[in-house]
Amino acid sequence: MIVGQEVRTTTGDLIALYIEKPIPVGKSVAEAAALVHEQGGLAGLAHPFDRYRQGAGRVGWEKELEEVTPALDFVEIWNARLFLGDGNAQAAEFARKFEIPGVAVSDAHTAMEVGVAYTILDATIDTAQELKAALAHARLVTGKGSRLVRLGMPVNKLVQRLRGNRKVVAI
Repeated sequence: MIVGQEVRTTTGDLIALYIEKPIPVGKSVAEAAALVHEQGGLAGLAHPFDRYRQGAGRVGWEKELEEVTPALDFVEIWNARLFLGDGNAQAAEFARKFEIPGVAVSDAHTAMEVGVAYTILDATIDTAQELKAALAHARLVTGKGSRLVRLGMPVNKLVQRLRGNRKVVAI
């Protein structure tokens, strides 16, 4: 099992893998990636060119993205939940341009979405560095999530908010 976190940064979501302590939200991509690396973890962009979610590659962030590329260990170049647009193609081009390994993910929010897309690694992985090395030779299996499930998510979020499930309570 790999311990990880999807971190909300000032410009989009960052995936933090192999971390021991949570990464605070609200940092820049570069700051969050540095905190991940301080823990010996890996940092990757999540759905970077999805216009409808917190992709770090939204219009206007190109300069910051180029500046942060040395801090990235991988990029989601295929996200099965990407609903509209050419965000996956843009992410693949971005990863190719900057020679950053790409991964395919289901980004599952429901059991029906698990395994729709995934990354195959031909190696035994125990450490962050082994994963980083294996990503260079990864094979990607791509698939599209159900549009019906994806369309239902805003309704589900509204129900959860009305129930108060989005409130953070200090214990």
